[in-house]
Amino acid sequence: MTDGTAPHPPTDDRAPATAPGRRAATRRRRLAAAGLVTVAAAVAVALAVRGGAAPACAAPPPPAGVEVLAAGPLGAAPPVGGTTRSGKATFYDSAGAGGNCSRPAAPANRMYVALGPSEYAAGASCGGFLDVTGPRGTVRVLVMDQCPECAPGHLDLSAEAFARIADPVQGVVKVSYRAVVNPPLSGPLTFRMKEGSSQWWFAVLVGDHGNPLRSVEVRQNGSWRAAQRQDYNYWLIESGAGPGPYTIRVTDVYGNRATAAGVRMLPGQVQRSAVRMYGAKPAPTTPTPKKPRPTSPTPSTPTSTPTASTPAAPTSALTDPLVQAAAAPPTPTSCA
Repeated sequence: MTDGTAPHPPTDDRAPATAPGRRAATRRRRLAAAGLVTVAAAVAVALAVRGGAAPACAAPPPPAGVEVLAAGPLGAAPPVGGTTRSGKATFYDSAGAGGNCSRPAAPANRMYVALGPSEYAAGASCGGFLDVTGPRGTVRVLVMDQCPECAPGHLDLSAEAFARIADPVQGVVKVSYRAVVNPPLSGPLTFRMKEGSSQWWFAVLVGDHGNPLRSVEVRQNGSWRAAQRQDYNYWLIESGAGPGPYTIRVTDVYGNRATAAGVRMLPGQVQRSAVRMYGAKPAPTTPTPKKPRPTSPTPSTPTSTPTASTPAAPTSALTDPLVQAAAAPPTPTSCA
C-alpha cells in the first residue's frame, strides 16, 4: 500500500492520495520497473517456447497489481554502525517540506539529506543522522528524504548543509560520511496519527528517536501487535488497533527501547510524550548551601554565641520514570 488515507469505516476501494515531495516520482519509477519486469518475463516465456523448452520452466510474471519494488531495492539498507563511507554530495531545496519521511516540515536548522534508494531503504533510514565531511569541514544532517536518481554513496544535501562543507559554486564534491550512533535527542518521542486514521485503520509517525527504527508495536488486548513500516515512514496496522488511547513501544536498530502510554487518536496532530528513546534528561544539581561566617563580637556589647543557620534540605533529583532501557539485543532485520 502506498501513502494514503482510510475512510471511516474502510472500504475495499480505498485510493491512495498523491504523496508530497519526491514520492510521486518514486511511484512512477516503481510502476515503470514493474512493467519492465512483466515485459521481460513475457519475452522469456516466448523465447523458451520458441526454443522448445517447457513453458512451465519460465519465471512467471508478477501477479496483477503487485509493485515489484515496493519493499525497496535488493540489498537496500540504511547507513548504521558508525562505519565511514566515501561518496559525493550535491544539494537541493525541499522548500520547507518534510520529504519522503513525511515529517510535518524540514528541521528548523535546515540541515537535512536525501539518500538514494539503496540507502533510503524504503524508509528504514528515516530519522537517523549522518556526519558528512567535505573540503570545508563536517556537518550533521537528518535523513528525511529520498533521491530516486542517486546511486549508492550519493548524498543530496540541503543547500545550507552543502555550504557548510564546500563552496556551492562547485555543485558536486567528494565527501566521506558515517551514521551517528545515539546522537543527542532534542526531546521526548513524538507521535503523529496520519490523516484518515481511525479505530479501523492505524498509521502513526514516530519522531525524535535519534537512530533509525527497527520496530513499532501497539499494545492491544494484553499483547504487543507489530506495525509495518511504509516507505513514506508511517507505521501501519491495516485493520486498525481500536479507538485508543494507545501504548506504543518503539525499538531502534541498536536495541534502545522506550514505551509511551496515552497516545490518542488525534489525526494530523503531533503529540509529544514524556518518554525519551535513550539517555534520560540529566537531573538538575542542587548547589551546596554555604555555611555562614561567625561574626566578631564588639567590645561594647556582651559576647553572644553565634548560632549557625540550618542548611536547606537538598531537593530530590528529577528523573524520568517512564524511560525504559534497552530490553534485548537487536535481531537482524530484513532489507526488504
